[in-house]
Amino acid sequence: MPELPEVETVMRGMKKRLLGEHIHAVAVRRPDLRWPLPPGLAEKLKGQQITGFRRRGKYIFVRLSGGQSLLLHLGMSGRVMLDDAPPTLEVGEGKLAHEHVAFTTKGGHRFGLVDPRRFGALDLVPTDAEDSHSLVSAMGPEPFDANFTADWLAAAFAGKKSPVKTALLDQRVIAGLGNIYVCEALYRARIHPETPVGLIGRPALKRLVASIKVVLQEAIDAGGSSLRDYVQPDGELGYFQHAWRVYGREGEACPDCPGGDACPGVARIVQGGRSTFFCPRLQPAFVETNAMSGSRGRKAGKSRNSS
Repeated sequence: MPELPEVETVMRGMKKRLLGEHIHAVAVRRPDLRWPLPPGLAEKLKGQQITGFRRRGKYIFVRLSGGQSLLLHLGMSGRVMLDDAPPTLEVGEGKLAHEHVAFTTKGGHRFGLVDPRRFGALDLVPTDAEDSHSLVSAMGPEPFDANFTADWLAAAFAGKKSPVKTALLDQRVIAGLGNIYVCEALYRARIHPETPVGLIGRPALKRLVASIKVVLQEAIDAGGSSLRDYVQPDGELGYFQHAWRVYGREGEACPDCPGGDACPGVARIVQGGRSTFFCPRLQPAFVETNAMSGSRGRKAGKSRNSS
């Protein structure tokens, strides 16, 4: 599933082509994706001016002149394709396989939502009530927001025993993170993915917050990671997959172990049905002891999870 950097890249591509445009013609080729589409969607979009864009987690809001926003979620296999199109082109022309919704603009652009598995979503919501939509209302802060801090994570994790990898995938804790970037952020923060969140000390939480921000920004700058179905709106691939340090690299030496050959190789475990990748040397397991209380405990090897 596209994660925050991929969704941000898609939104920026849409904004570059579509901001300020008036929707000329709309084609809605099925009544539903993951959920039913709003009744009369084509008629409600036609003639509207696109006035703004906003990303919330893995969702995009396309703001319209009529006071509503089109909510877009790419799901597992959704792609946005943007092309130039003559203003006279009817939206049915140039149809792509599995293109379920499309529109052209008066300025000569064409938007197509391609979703082979139909796990994506489209909905209409009043612009001033975007944050009240059921799909985003319970989300935690954005990773780049000023209030996403070590203090926020400490409060969110207090008293909990769930593994940190699992906790970070919870959109109520932080919006937009997915499997790839959680693995990469934990590696850079030198935290074992199975560490219980309530046992992670404040210095490690500060490293984790910083690592999340850096990894996401690097991925955005690279246009996201191209994995399976994801491409940018102009059809180009993202490139951050070439910078993965642990994700998908099981058995390979990680790039940061001293001496190179001393690295035991990136390990893979399964958590919550998803593959987790980490370096056993740089992310040693946190070992709980009988003497532990609060966030104190014994570190395995050179673990820094509680330091």
